[in-house]
Amino acid sequence: MDITILLIALGLAMDSFSVAIANGLANKTFKTTNALKIASFFGFFQAIMLIIGWYAGTHLLDLISEYDHWVAFFLLTFIGSRMIYESTRKESARLVSSLSIKVLLILSIATSIDALAVGLSLSLLNVSATIPAIVTGVVTFFLSFFGVYIGGRFGSILKNRVESLGGLILIAIGLKILLEHLAII
Repeated sequence: MDITILLIALGLAMDSFSVAIANGLANKTFKTTNALKIASFFGFFQAIMLIIGWYAGTHLLDLISEYDHWVAFFLLTFIGSRMIYESTRKESARLVSSLSIKVLLILSIATSIDALAVGLSLSLLNVSATIPAIVTGVVTFFLSFFGVYIGGRFGSILKNRVESLGGLILIAIGLKILLEHLAII
């Protein structure tokens, strides 16, 4: 497995990880069933949204193939920058403790929008989405499960830092794609 795929998965999973920590904080105790439910929703949606983005991108490939590396760079940089910005805002985060299907769907979609853009970026690079989607889903599942655990134990220390790390990873990957295409690395 290419290390880039793992780094993409880790970068994408940081939003879900942060929300999972917040849920653990809100619930104040760790329950395996809650962690499994959250992790399953988040992992599934990350994988599916990546595939949807890839599928949409394959249909746009002919229109933007000359600029694909720039599009991938700007999408990943924008997403990464947004993640860093959101992690530094001073307003208090809303801790969602509800595990209703409606709340989980909303959180799952909100935390996987980035995967949609990454899937689009992968399609522009003529990279299959299968392995990245599987790896992203699995990584997100485990990090979300662990996030609920951490949140239930001692999450207030880490909450904002993990989202910044995810943003930095996505920016670095976007820069790598651009530099490779320009034959700098």
